[in-house]
Amino acid sequence: MFVAVTVARDAVREGGCRMDRDDDAVPIAELLDERRHLLDVAYWMLGSSSAAESIVDETYRRWFALSDHTRARIASPRFWLAKVTGGICLGRLALPDSGSACAGEDRTGSSGAEGKAMLEKEISGTLLDALDFLPPAEQAAFVINDVFEVPHTVADIVRQPGPGFPEPADDARRSLRARRALHTAPEQHDAVVGAMRQACATQDEALMMSILAPDVTAFFDGGGKIRALVKPVRGNTHVARSLLTLLPRHPRTALNTQSVNGRTGLVVRYDHVVAAIISLDVANRHVIHVWAILNPDKLRTWNDPGPTRP
Repeated sequence: MFVAVTVARDAVREGGCRMDRDDDAVPIAELLDERRHLLDVAYWMLGSSSAAESIVDETYRRWFALSDHTRARIASPRFWLAKVTGGICLGRLALPDSGSACAGEDRTGSSGAEGKAMLEKEISGTLLDALDFLPPAEQAAFVINDVFEVPHTVADIVRQPGPGFPEPADDARRSLRARRALHTAPEQHDAVVGAMRQACATQDEALMMSILAPDVTAFFDGGGKIRALVKPVRGNTHVARSLLTLLPRHPRTALNTQSVNGRTGLVVRYDHVVAAIISLDVANRHVIHVWAILNPDKLRTWNDPGPTRP
């Protein structure tokens, strides 16, 4: 299991509305390992895969509910997220009948014996921090329920509603694509996508910037379920750096050209699992829009067993 913590962000950005910058980007391997780790923590504590998914979704909701300024000051996002996950699990365990809700699943862990052993080394620290991390009302509810065994419903306290996560709007996407200046022939589109793959594979920033239009815009759809960029990135310099940061060379990562919604796009696999789908809009031999889908829910159909995609 990947256990290294995220490197601290040096720059503290001002609050308020802004576009995500390329220095906010995180390598896709780190994003996926982070989410898998949180799922392992939640599963270890609750013994339920479905409950773990729910807990991790709530963890990311709380992350994205923070202001940009607050997130930028968190030196280790992975550690912060693990504390929140542990805290939510403790609150869930304090609910009446919480044990029976998870009893139907085998608590064997999702990473094998070695992964489970490594997780157990980390879990004690997470648990120690988690209770302190709970808001006062949740701490009280946990103590009342779990320690003194006094019946008390705390669902309204623990299950805090999270904010919605706006994804790139379909109407905006259609509008932007309708503004393409010229129709691009399939062979020309394929050549640009192939060059983009080469730029990513070789980490060639100059090549990538030559492919991107000066006013290119990139959208990263994580659906609030992974710590991807939230707001659009604009300009060929920033887009190039954000993509090269997201897709560094890694022995467990593969980047291939493949049919995506009827046109050639890029498919990113991590440990043979589809981790991202990248579609490109091309005009005048340059990429004018980048659409990166990293939302695990939207990638499920790509990872379901079935016939090989064309």
